Amino acid sequence: MGYGGNFADAAKAIGMTGDGGIDGIIKEDRLGLDVIYVQAKRWEASCGSPEIQKFAGALLGMKARKGVFITTGSFTKGALSYVANLDAKIVLVDGKQLTEFMLDYTVGVAVEQVYRTYKIDEDFFG
Repeated sequence: MGYGGNFADAAKAIGMTGDGGIDGIIKEDRLGLDVIYVQAKRWEASCGSPEIQKFAGALLGMKARKGVFITTGSFTKGALSYVANLDAKIVLVDGKQLTEFMLDYTVGVAVEQVYRTYKIDEDFFG
């Protein structure tokens, strides 16, 4: 998506037991002057405000101003309204938007087949 350095150092996965609610870090620019913290949940169910509150607390503990919370599921209205009232900037990415990003940036997907459609070029025969 154009964030930090080259592909190898633009992001770092750090999520593990005891990670403090942070799964990854993205360099916002090539110099790493600012970073974006990431939390990811592989869920089918909706993600509610308690999970977002935990992530906001993790950001506060890191003295961070920016975060992205990604879920393969969806977000509840409570989660969406909670984020709208925060001082820190947290972007919520649900499963649908995640899929769109994956296709737009060809991440985790491969083109299997391409179809072309044609129409008659009337100017050519004019």
